[in-house]
Amino acid sequence: MTGEQARALDVLLGALRDGEVEHEQPEPGTVVVSLPGERKLKTTVSLVVGAHSLSVNAFVARHPDENHEAVYRWLLERNTRLYAVAFALDHLGDVYLSGRLPLHAVTPAEVDRLLGTVLDAADSSFNTLLELGFASSIRKEWEWRLSRGEPTYNLAAFRHLAPGAAPPPPADG
Repeated sequence: MTGEQARALDVLLGALRDGEVEHEQPEPGTVVVSLPGERKLKTTVSLVVGAHSLSVNAFVARHPDENHEAVYRWLLERNTRLYAVAFALDHLGDVYLSGRLPLHAVTPAEVDRLLGTVLDAADSSFNTLLELGFASSIRKEWEWRLSRGEPTYNLAAFRHLAPGAAPPPPADG
């Protein structure tokens, strides 16, 4: 590990400790962070100190079952508003946030900004991605739970997809 890499790792670990962010270091130069959210209850983020940059990768959602074009369009449009990361797909089509920060730019403030961006993007997009890419599955889940008297509290964000629910009002445009 070079001096610049060691400095970046020290800054990263110090920022995480100071911010009381849950993390582990499974191998030298790699830090895995767990960020608590509201819609997406937990976002796991991998931070790797490389030769020239700090890379960040965070799983957001699995490969959508349906409506692929709308999902991908929404992700691409959302990318224009993100800092240092962008939505990306892996070889399976799963959705990630991915990005890089030059090692010289790794400061406590930038680590905070980077993780804040990841958390906000993953959490604020989660329900939209689920609705766009998994609406049929959500409807089936509603039907199954209602038919068996199972709790539906974790489907509350998708109340409008329940059997017999009124469609949501049209979006202002």
